[in-house]
Amino acid sequence: MTIDRRSFLIGAALLPIVTACGSSGSTSSSSLKIGASLPLTGPAADVADPGYKGYQVWQSQINAKGGLLGRQVEFVILDDGFDQNTVVSNYNRLITQDRVDLLIGTFSSFLNLPASTVADRNRMLYIEPSGGAAEIFSRGHTRLFFSQPGTTDTAHRPFAGYIEGLKERPATAAYLYQDDPSTDVPVQNMQKTFEGLGIKTVYAQKYPADTKNFDAIANAIRQANPALLVHGALELDGVAVVQALQRIGFTPSILYQTRAPSSVNTYPQAIGAGNTEAIFTAGSWHPASKYPGNGEFVADYRKQFKQEPSEDAANSYTAAQVLQAGVQAVGKLDQDAIAAWLHANTVDTIVGPLKWDKRGVPDGSLPLMQWQAGNLEVVAPPSAATASSVIAAKPSWAA
Repeated sequence: MTIDRRSFLIGAALLPIVTACGSSGSTSSSSLKIGASLPLTGPAADVADPGYKGYQVWQSQINAKGGLLGRQVEFVILDDGFDQNTVVSNYNRLITQDRVDLLIGTFSSFLNLPASTVADRNRMLYIEPSGGAAEIFSRGHTRLFFSQPGTTDTAHRPFAGYIEGLKERPATAAYLYQDDPSTDVPVQNMQKTFEGLGIKTVYAQKYPADTKNFDAIANAIRQANPALLVHGALELDGVAVVQALQRIGFTPSILYQTRAPSSVNTYPQAIGAGNTEAIFTAGSWHPASKYPGNGEFVADYRKQFKQEPSEDAANSYTAAQVLQAGVQAVGKLDQDAIAAWLHANTVDTIVGPLKWDKRGVPDGSLPLMQWQAGNLEVVAPPSAATASSVIAAKPSWAA
């Protein structure tokens, strides 16, 4: 099933996209409706597209097995265009007008922060596929859960540990990040850690989410000449910064970016497949991991969409797995009972076993990954590694 990214307007109302895989395609009063608002248009569309597909793969699988609580699952999806006011309106509509049975989360901390407030105010369960900013979990919400192994508070640790363990650490570093709670925290944590190791900061800059031209920033980075560049990116900005650096011919010895490099279907094509070599990122999922159900997810995604699944697709699928586990364990649509069960139990998912504290924060951290020979590999921790070594220095950009 393809995604239509257009916003259909009748008056001021946005018509929802309803998916009913495994059924006739028409809505039914006996179906179990799950609602979400996704940024299918706007700067995060390249994240939301595979994310929505991840939901659809889970939907196809659960419906083929008889549905959830014996009811076929339908998704009611609204497009928010990566706008906070719209995402609030959309989740309110899903609850009060579309009367969905369950909610599921959207993409980025920027959107999940206000969206989860709507869910909490309506005493509904809210499971996030992405958006691990600390402030989301500091508000006392008891029905909120993050479905990745770690949050932004711990996202810096694997790469920081790698740099700390080097016999010869980089002498200088530059820090660049989008103004978003999911990007600024890990970058700021890295800066603090690396300065404590004696690595000199030669450049630090935050930029607005709608920034499209990074030429001035790239030139400033080249002038600062850092050995290490840490970039807090979401998606398109990660590509745009690399392209700006390529245009001026500046290659840092070590390059780390959040999120963007994990988009395996778009990132290599955008910057050049050979140019991905040695770029670091932190990721929640790997297609070759041996966690139960991962092979089935990868195979079904490939079959349904004729492309490789990305981390964003896996994160959505994982959120749906968590939702499914809670609903099936409780045996009814009792939001508080499902939340209580999730707080008390561990859920096996394709990103590994997930267990949460009272805030809905998982008790792990994200693996460190690196692009090597055209593949995104896990390089730490050793127990999850898919590569035998780390590429120490970034090759110069290819022409």
